Amino acid sequence: MQRLEGKVAIITGSSGGIGEGIARVFDAEGASLVINSRTGVDEGRAVAASLSDAHYVQGDVSSDDQARRLVDEALERWGRLDILVNNAGFTIEMDHDDLDALTDEVWEQLLANNLKAPWYVTRAAVPALRATGDGAVINVGSVSGVRSTYWERSSLAYGVAEAALNHLTTLLATVLGPEIRVNGVLPGVIFSRASTGALYPMVEQTAPLGRIGQPRDIGDACLLMACGRYITGENLVVDGGLLLRK
Repeated sequence: MQRLEGKVAIITGSSGGIGEGIARVFDAEGASLVINSRTGVDEGRAVAASLSDAHYVQGDVSSDDQARRLVDEALERWGRLDILVNNAGFTIEMDHDDLDALTDEVWEQLLANNLKAPWYVTRAAVPALRATGDGAVINVGSVSGVRSTYWERSSLAYGVAEAALNHLTTLLATVLGPEIRVNGVLPGVIFSRASTGALYPMVEQTAPLGRIGQPRDIGDACLLMACGRYITGENLVVDGGLLLRK
């Protein structure tokens, strides 16, 4: 039996990379999916077309209005919403000690896309998720939110935004239960076609599991959080054990 059969999920930022990996795991388990991206419209439509039951919605979820529209489109198409995966986000790379580079614009961009966006979509989705009696919110963050990852160049502001997202996860879990579970999945270094792969040799040599993470690995972790009916308020690091040694 497919574990997500009959369930509807929104996955933000799912036109490629980790978001696409999550979508493919959920699709294999029978979920109907809303695929979303701010850019990469053609790619998003292609991902949706390749899945069993999916609908693509272009939208910038750092806008409250567009976040609400995303939820509305899911409800108009399927009449329900069971799972929300807040995956959309990005970083701006810079050395952590370059404080002058952290302009107000950088702060605003990173907080808007990595903290306010998941807040907007979650707030919009709460009534529909609550109506199922077993709703799930999964915030995809980063190990940057739990450890100063000096070996990468994601900015200091990104790490702060991700740490705040982790705390938002735990706070929401306390107020949205028992009808809605809220958890976080925190990827480490994950393979990306857009990456130069500069960190890959370090991860392969250092992490106990000895390999680079794949988008599907994050999809598997999200599936656990979607199905784990007695798990809430957790932020699960998925990094092959790298933080154990770095």
